[in-house]
Amino acid sequence: MKQSILSKDGVSYVVPFILITSCFALWGFANDITNPMVKAFSKIFRMSATDGAMVQVAFYGGYFAMAFPAAMFIRRFSYKAGVLVGLGLYALGAFLFYPAKMTGEYYPFLAAYFILTCGLSFLETSSNPYILSMGTEETATRRLNLAQSFNPMGSLLGMYVAMNFIQAKLNPLDTATRANLSPEEFEAVKEYDLSVLIGPYLTIGLVILAMFLVILFWPMPKNGDKNHEINFLPTVHRIFTMPHYREGVIAQFFYVGVQIMCWTFIIQYGTRILMADGMGEQAAEVISQQYNIIAMVIFCCSRFICTFLLRYVNTGQLLMLLAIAGGALVVGVITLQNIYGLYCLVGVSACMSLMFPTIYGIALTGLGDDAKFGAAGLIMAILGGSVLPPLQASIIDKGELFGMPAVNVSFILPFICFIVIAIYGQRTYIRSKGKLSN
Repeated sequence: MKQSILSKDGVSYVVPFILITSCFALWGFANDITNPMVKAFSKIFRMSATDGAMVQVAFYGGYFAMAFPAAMFIRRFSYKAGVLVGLGLYALGAFLFYPAKMTGEYYPFLAAYFILTCGLSFLETSSNPYILSMGTEETATRRLNLAQSFNPMGSLLGMYVAMNFIQAKLNPLDTATRANLSPEEFEAVKEYDLSVLIGPYLTIGLVILAMFLVILFWPMPKNGDKNHEINFLPTVHRIFTMPHYREGVIAQFFYVGVQIMCWTFIIQYGTRILMADGMGEQAAEVISQQYNIIAMVIFCCSRFICTFLLRYVNTGQLLMLLAIAGGALVVGVITLQNIYGLYCLVGVSACMSLMFPTIYGIALTGLGDDAKFGAAGLIMAILGGSVLPPLQASIIDKGELFGMPAVNVSFILPFICFIVIAIYGQRTYIRSKGKLSN
């Protein structure tokens, strides 16, 4: 008889698993309501794509800045305490959108995003290893893949809200028309658009507060909370001497980068194609976001399929094959300058679905109580979502390169990311066969 993935030593972790898995959906919502905001802020404040991509710098910079402080906090206290701090900062950042709107300036929004994602950094640093601890080590990667399967459900909701409650309700003036507005007209349009934009963030802040109270008063397991000694530098040195962990951090950096690039700039990519067919800018942006939602549906379905396949296929081998397929689709994104390129970009999501939790699970294998700091290193690798999208945006702002639309050329960066991930998958597969030690 196969052992349940949600029990260990006769103890069931079903309810704690459900509560913590709900947090996966909540940070999925935050991630994917934010990606379309690069384009939205660019329009609202009349900025370039590069300036708009500062949203991603602030968003994923918060992950990077708070990961190891979160790990030390969790080591000193508990996974539950880390989850509660994460939810508290998440709610605070969401509520700060209101005073940011009152200033009418761009940078207070970046500060709100940064605080919000400091909370997400606490949440992910706590929740991922917490899920791994809710059962046997043999079933840990499957358990994390199952929990992560609910992350794209939150992402889908975030995309839906962004499309229907923000993008579709912004003033319909296109970028070119906005550039010609008088200062008074510009301020009036900006005031209206910012009022539209902050509504969903204030609502999610209330939802986060409710989740905070539920987890605060529910008894949660204390797995992995027995050792409260910090020993920061020796622990970090110890885990980074492990090849599967060290390489996993690198692979995670490039995975998060490719995910955010493909989901953020699908708006620019699709808008260019649809406007070339005569569609207006706002309509093209909304339709492009619909393609983004389709991509997320595919991502979500693929996550469940891949979680099932992991019962029969080596994790490193499957990771490698999906990275190769993702790279092949990106070649289509680069070379095709029509709707088929957009189809390829949508299809990339099927290949990405397995990657984050699988890299995470592989990298933390065998770390034991050091998994708290190991998790922090992997969350810091989310910095890839802060570094790589602005690089891609700077390419997009060129307009045209090598006789091709710059937005097509910019997808050379995701292609490079898939190469790195494929190499990690291959090395993991070889290592699992006992043929690679360094």
